[in-house]
Amino acid sequence: MSEQSSPINPSERSLFSLAQIQHLMRVEFNRAQRYDYPIGCMLIAVDRLGHLRDLYGYEAKEEILDAAVALLKSSTRSSDFLGRLADDRLLAVIPHTGAGGLDIMARRLLEGARAMDFANEGRTIQITLSVGASHNDGGATLFFDAMLQSAEEAQTSASAAGGDRHVVIDPV
Repeated sequence: MSEQSSPINPSERSLFSLAQIQHLMRVEFNRAQRYDYPIGCMLIAVDRLGHLRDLYGYEAKEEILDAAVALLKSSTRSSDFLGRLADDRLLAVIPHTGAGGLDIMARRLLEGARAMDFANEGRTIQITLSVGASHNDGGATLFFDAMLQSAEEAQTSASAAGGDRHVVIDPV
């Protein structure tokens, strides 16, 4: 009897390291420019994560971050690339997706985070995200690092505005 493999469960997809996700982003960005399709990227941060770690401990921080990772995995396609940066932010490289798709995905992530409830020492912890997104909808010639920098600026802007929001920047 032959063994059949089951489809990959989104929660079982592993995250790429910073070096791996940057390499994949560069490759996918070049492919998008060559074949003229849109590509987007998102930087996602859990709001007040350092503060939550200070209040509830390292284990609670990791549990919250793991839940954010699971939310991101369940909100993306298997063709998207997901990575964790050294500063506990998450990076998603999303081929074939322009500004409109990024907006929809960001709203889905924000709503999903708001629906998560964590209890620690009898207290409920409300989780929110700050999402920064950038895209290249084709036609423009720029480099992937400009798109990544725009996503970082957008995520910083979302955090500075109080979090629980998304900002999309067109790097052109």
